[in-house]
Amino acid sequence: MRLEDKTVLITGAASGIGRKTAERCAEEGAYVVVTDVDSGSGEEVVEAIEDDGAGAEFHRLDVTEREEFGEVVDTVAEEHGIDVLVNNAGVGHPSAYIEDISDSVRDYVMGVNLMGVWNGCQAVLPHMKEQGSGAIVNVGSLASILGFPKQATYSVTKGAVLNLTRTVAAEAGPFGVRANLVCPGFTDTRLLEQFLASFDDPEEAREKISEEYPLKRLGEPKEVADPILFLASDESSFVTGHALVIDGGFSIS
Repeated sequence: MRLEDKTVLITGAASGIGRKTAERCAEEGAYVVVTDVDSGSGEEVVEAIEDDGAGAEFHRLDVTEREEFGEVVDTVAEEHGIDVLVNNAGVGHPSAYIEDISDSVRDYVMGVNLMGVWNGCQAVLPHMKEQGSGAIVNVGSLASILGFPKQATYSVTKGAVLNLTRTVAAEAGPFGVRANLVCPGFTDTRLLEQFLASFDDPEEAREKISEEYPLKRLGEPKEVADPILFLASDESSFVTGHALVIDGGFSIS
């Protein structure tokens, strides 16, 4: 088992990529700490993991609240230790030109997508440095490396997370701590459904987007969760500061 006797904390783990990552980590022997603002769905994830014979617990967590993030991490570290942090929580926004994006939308998206990752790294790094080991996996986006029209705020946050990840890797490497980023293309999650809902014909939009990928389809949560699992495990022990693109070939087409 690739994560046997390790504790993994995952944000935004109540659905989508986060949920599938929690399930895969549990399958590989990890004790999984599920966090999300959606308590009901988060508890369901824990129950499903426990039903399969693995260990898990839920903490409600708003990643934009620095002190709250710190308290959850401190509690987990004290009770179980903390070996892996997956900063997965993220939100999108309706398509709009930059001049039409409201301050409230801008601040909300930046708060979750950027400051949520910042808060997580700040909270966990002292524990990982002290123990001399640890892995941070941040969930970026294809927007981390490509700018998308009418997605200015989202692209800004995901691009910033890329360089934040590199900085953490450079700073924490001497302490035995690794930090990496995954950059998924469109993946079949709740966030995608919210994005497609902004089109007059969501199904037609899905088909058109799928055609833009060389593989002619969108990604599935497991296809992102498995690379996250790799970066969280000792199989990637010499990989840090890396941005792993998982996009079905979109960026080369």
